[in-house]
Amino acid sequence: MSEKYTLTQLQRLTELNAGSEITEQEFKDADARNDVYKKTEKDLVKKNREKLKALLDKRHMPLTACIENNMTEWLTEKAEFTKVSTPIIITGENLDAMSITKDNPLREQVFWTGRNRCLRPMLAPGLYVVMRELHKITNGPVRIFECGSCFRKESQGAMHMNEFTMLNMVELAGTEEGHQGEKLESFARGAMEAVGIDKYEIVREKSDVYGETMDIIADGIELASGAYGPLPAMDSKWGVFDVWVGLGLGIERIAMVKGGYQTIKRAGKSIAYIDGIPFKL
Repeated sequence: MSEKYTLTQLQRLTELNAGSEITEQEFKDADARNDVYKKTEKDLVKKNREKLKALLDKRHMPLTACIENNMTEWLTEKAEFTKVSTPIIITGENLDAMSITKDNPLREQVFWTGRNRCLRPMLAPGLYVVMRELHKITNGPVRIFECGSCFRKESQGAMHMNEFTMLNMVELAGTEEGHQGEKLESFARGAMEAVGIDKYEIVREKSDVYGETMDIIADGIELASGAYGPLPAMDSKWGVFDVWVGLGLGIERIAMVKGGYQTIKRAGKSIAYIDGIPFKL
């Protein structure tokens, strides 16, 4: 009967970011398994220490920061978008205007900070207001983006965290009616080029909020989700009536794919990991 790694051994190997080609190995007996485990654990510790030294001595920025910088450079220098910053705390009315009403499952995932105030579960509410006001002033196309934390009571699996970083880009009144899908796909391809991912697919999915989304999938992981309007039922609540196209990207999920991380927590805001490297080495 073949032997597999023990639960304790698997936890340690996973902590060191061992891939399935390692964790799913089988052995003829326990002694052979333990011998391989000792060598593998030692090699992974060494590899992680080398990565940590390279971060501290040379790169100085973790992968998530590099991804955000690459996106910002592309958006501001090539795509002519302007960076904005909106409040993290929003109101219950903001959620209602996003169609996240009391009967919407997403409402149960919201972190409430007080009476009728919560931590934003998405960036869209603030961006709706900013692009509306800028359009009133300029009476022309508005291209803005924001990168910041969002909060949801997510299931604690390999793909979810309570706090995660989104980068949302949105263009208002810059595309002709009927061509929103083409513009959204061009945004998607530009974003993937900016972050250095060339193997992905674009799929369409149903959405409770937007009706339909255009999602970017790589290695079976949803990296981004885009939508476009006008969506009269929702847009009118924000005073927005022109054509818009928007794309939201999960920074940690992109880092997860690029870094080959086994769980998204390695890429998140953390006091247990830095740049995917565990402090327990």
